[in-house]
Amino acid sequence: MRERLTNLVREFAKRRVLVVGDLVADQFLYGEISRVSREAPVLILRHERTETVPGGAANCAVNLASLGAQATIIGTTGSDAAGDALLDKLRATGVDCAGIVRSPELRTATKVRILAGQAHSMRQQVIRVDYESEPLSNARIQTEINARLSEALPRAEAVIISDYNYGVAGAETVARLREASKQGGLPVLVDSRFRSLDFTGFTSATPNEDEVEGVLGRRLTDTVTLEAAASELRERLRHQALLITRGSQGMLLVEAGAKPLHLAAVGSREAVDVTGAGDTVIAAYTLALASGASFPDAARLANYAGGIVVMKRGTASVEARELLSSIGESE
Repeated sequence: MRERLTNLVREFAKRRVLVVGDLVADQFLYGEISRVSREAPVLILRHERTETVPGGAANCAVNLASLGAQATIIGTTGSDAAGDALLDKLRATGVDCAGIVRSPELRTATKVRILAGQAHSMRQQVIRVDYESEPLSNARIQTEINARLSEALPRAEAVIISDYNYGVAGAETVARLREASKQGGLPVLVDSRFRSLDFTGFTSATPNEDEVEGVLGRRLTDTVTLEAAASELRERLRHQALLITRGSQGMLLVEAGAKPLHLAAVGSREAVDVTGAGDTVIAAYTLALASGASFPDAARLANYAGGIVVMKRGTASVEARELLSSIGESE
C-alpha cells in the first residue's frame, strides 16, 4: 500500500484540476498585549503585522498547486485591497487566475482573525471578524463566470466545487458541471458548507461529521448510526462515494457496493489549527482520484494530508514532499 500511495503522489504533478467556488481572503492580525484600556475593561493590542492568505476556494487551489498540480480557479472578487492581496498570493503560488471575475460591484469576502499574546508567548486567536460578501445575484457576472467555465473545462481532468454560499456555484454552473461529469466521466467533487443537497449527481463529497448531522437533522451518537447516516446521505446525493471527516476520530468512507471504511487520524490527535483543513483534504482526495486511485486509496492520501495540515498554524497547505514523507514514516 505504501508503494501504491507513493506512486499516486508522484502522479500529482501531471494533473490539471479546476476549482469553481467562493474565494475568501483570510487575514491574520497579530498583536502584543500592551495594557488594559482605561476606557473599558479590555486589553489593548500593539499591532505587529497583518497577513492576508487565500481562503475558501482559493485555499483549495493553493493546496492543489503546492501538491504539484496545475490549478485553475474560477470565482469572483471585489475591486478592493483584499481582492488585490488575494490575487497576488494566488499568482505567487502558481495558480491560474484567468477565471476570476473582478468587479467594483462586489466585495471580497474577508475573515479577519485577531491573534494576541504577551511579548514572548505564542499568539492565540481571540476573535474573528467577518466581512461578508453578498450572495451573487448579478446576471452579467454570472454569465461571465459561465463563459470562463466553458474556456477552462475542456482542459480539466477533475473539478472541485468549493461552495461557501456566496453564489459562484449557481444553478446553471452546477448543471453544466453535472453534465460534464455524467457525459464525459469527469470527476467532480464537492465541498459545500451549507448547500450539500443542491449538489447531487457528482462523484463524491467531503462533509465533516457536523455537516452530515445538519443535513440529516439528527445526532450521530455511535459508529452504527454514523455508518447508516453516511450511506443514507450518499444515496440522497447520488454520489459514488462520500468521505466524512471526523477531526481526531479520522475519516469514514462510504462507497456504493462496498463496506464502510474507517481511517484512524494520522499523527497527533491534538490539532494545532484546523483552519482550512477541509480544503487540503479535498485537494489531495481529488488529485488521487484524477491520478487513477480507488476511493479507499484516495481517502488514505487525504487522511495523510489532513494530518499534516492541522499541525500548521493558520490557513496552510501541504506539499507533495511532506505527503511522501508522512507515507514513508507510516507503519
